[in-house]
Amino acid sequence: MKKYALLLILGLLAGTSFADGIDTLKKNGYTLIVSGNDANFDKGLREKLINTFFEVYPGIVKEYNKKSLKVVNFFIDTAYHGVAATDNGRVVFSTEYMTKHPGDIDVVTHEVMHIVQDYGQTNGPWWVTEGIADYVRNEHGVANAAAGWKLPDYKLTQNFDNSYRVTARFFTWIEKHVKKGTVKKLDDIMRKHTYTADTFKQLTGKTVEELWKEYGANPAL
Repeated sequence: MKKYALLLILGLLAGTSFADGIDTLKKNGYTLIVSGNDANFDKGLREKLINTFFEVYPGIVKEYNKKSLKVVNFFIDTAYHGVAATDNGRVVFSTEYMTKHPGDIDVVTHEVMHIVQDYGQTNGPWWVTEGIADYVRNEHGVANAAAGWKLPDYKLTQNFDNSYRVTARFFTWIEKHVKKGTVKKLDDIMRKHTYTADTFKQLTGKTVEELWKEYGANPAL
């Protein structure tokens, strides 16, 4: 009862059900349903995951895909041993990972961007999908620095298709030094399944290989 009252006072909830460990939370037109199979999962960490969702998801939806789902499911899973995974509006979080890395709450930011992306069976490359998700985490994350998460410095051993943070930094560089708005347009192309080998040239006037060469010559952000 105290937990419910506190969250209600904070304005985070419009409705909650605690039966069977399931929380249904509503705010500003969005619904988050949280469940799991770990009765001992830290309640404070659970609340941080919830709060992060309501802080970042509406803004990402507004910026990238206003048709994104209004109802999202979080499942905290003892049987999953990765970090997190997303499919059909459902994010599965590893109990093991989150317990060992309780400050890494912007896993939420990365994963809910996958919901916003909604690429389905896209013909676009995987490295673009994950690079955009980490780009958005870097831009919209609420506690990246506290978690020790940051974009990596450029190294000669890297390549644009390394994905995740390496690609995200490359995209950040493109936004700052080549053409602002490229990532948003790239995201739209991926969702429309119209990605081709010429996409980067169409968006920036240069191929991805040419962009990477320029980035390697002067990678400062």
